[in-house]
Amino acid sequence: MNIVIISGSARKNSLTHRVALHLQQQLQSKYSIELIDLREHHLPELEMPFVTEEKTPEEFHSLRKKMFDADAFVFVSPEYNGSYSSAMKNLIDHFPKTTYMKKAIGIVTASDGLFGGIRTAMQMQQLVCALFGVPAPQMLVTPQVDKKFDVDGNLVDESFTRNIENFLTEYLWLAEALHQHKLVLQ
Repeated sequence: MNIVIISGSARKNSLTHRVALHLQQQLQSKYSIELIDLREHHLPELEMPFVTEEKTPEEFHSLRKKMFDADAFVFVSPEYNGSYSSAMKNLIDHFPKTTYMKKAIGIVTASDGLFGGIRTAMQMQQLVCALFGVPAPQMLVTPQVDKKFDVDGNLVDESFTRNIENFLTEYLWLAEALHQHKLVLQ
């Protein structure tokens, strides 16, 4: 199963990226993982979705391939003014709904504040449904992210281990079930 983790902050010193790195580390031994770091992709303002390879600018062909080859996604976003990042929304909008349709999408938020991006998580849940994706019911809301992970994505606050384990258990159950169902139908 191919899982794409989208690290949804475009900020140079992204705290959110720490969580994305940690999830990549946790999943890469068992799954094919692609990490899309939005700091590396400077997508233009949306004019037309990347529906076909011909309609995709050459510099975004590898990004398009990663997105279209995904069996499941994890959206990792900071909280910007009570919502998800515009960089993440711009990336998502560059691809048609069929990219996300009937695929498990894990929702992960991070904030250096005490609420961990809970408002963002609720809005992302609505977004995933609008994309016809299947939101994992267990979300990973990460308060004080700067105190939980170091810059390399290593967990430094062991009390947060259970939150990560609960999220991954529920997300992977859903992702594997949907992936197996898709394989059976083929």
